Amino acid sequence: MSENEKTSPNNEKFSPDQQQQLLFMMLIQQHEQIAMMGMGKVKNPATDKIERDLKSAKYAIDTLVMLDKFTEGNLPKELDDFLSQTLTNLRLNYADEKKKDSGEEAGSADDK
Repeated sequence: MSENEKTSPNNEKFSPDQQQQLLFMMLIQQHEQIAMMGMGKVKNPATDKIERDLKSAKYAIDTLVMLDKFTEGNLPKELDDFLSQTLTNLRLNYADEKKKDSGEEAGSADDK
């Protein structure tokens, strides 16, 4: 095995470029999980509870938006598509959660 190849636990060889792409996908997935936890869509693995924190969800989504802008035109199609699909999914879920908040506050907003 050359210095430029690493072996995964399954003895699959990845080129340095493939390793970088895998790490990039893992970074996207980490922020997706943070956002989904913040939206109360999945349990926090540390507490095993659903915890809703839309500010942390927005921060995770904004971080992915920044990555999308800074990598524009520099990602392989598969990674670009993965990032775009992830952002679309997160944005739709976030909009849904914000709408729930607006619905709860609608009674007090109508009084103004």
